[in-house]
Amino acid sequence: MSENLEYVMKLKANQTRTYDGEGFKKRAACLCFKNDREDEVLLVSSSRHPDQWIVPGGGMEPEEEPDGAAVREVFEEAGVRGTLGRLLGVFENQDSKHRTYVYVLTVTETLEDWEDSVNIGRKRKWFKIDEAIRVLQCHKPVHAEYLRRLTPTGNTHEPAVRADAKQSSVGAD
Repeated sequence: MSENLEYVMKLKANQTRTYDGEGFKKRAACLCFKNDREDEVLLVSSSRHPDQWIVPGGGMEPEEEPDGAAVREVFEEAGVRGTLGRLLGVFENQDSKHRTYVYVLTVTETLEDWEDSVNIGRKRKWFKIDEAIRVLQCHKPVHAEYLRRLTPTGNTHEPAVRADAKQSSVGAD
């Protein structure tokens, strides 16, 4: 019987790990903004390194579309709902074999208590864009790159997929 329980727990732990045809883990994330000016972004504390800030996001579940996964992840990790905007880009991390769809979301509702705050003590904090880039650059350079991709018109001048983007594996949530 205990063998069965162990199997179920492993299955549940791996439930959200889906991969594309090239072996990349499929992930989704949102840059959550306080308003349409996109001048303040919400970051959350890392589950592995609570003193470090990250962009909320995570693995896509089987049969889940990237936009739905992004909305679900920010609700779980940051306790916010909002208006989903444009796809900012698809970012590759060759080191950890992640491919992340990053969307823009304008926050319309902020929960006082949310899943990850209650379960693991996760925190959230609003940052000005330049400050967020500085905070992310040392341990999450790919997350900093998401913010660098922002432009006043929301258009990007670089290819959406960055095969050369590097990210430290420290605190990869």
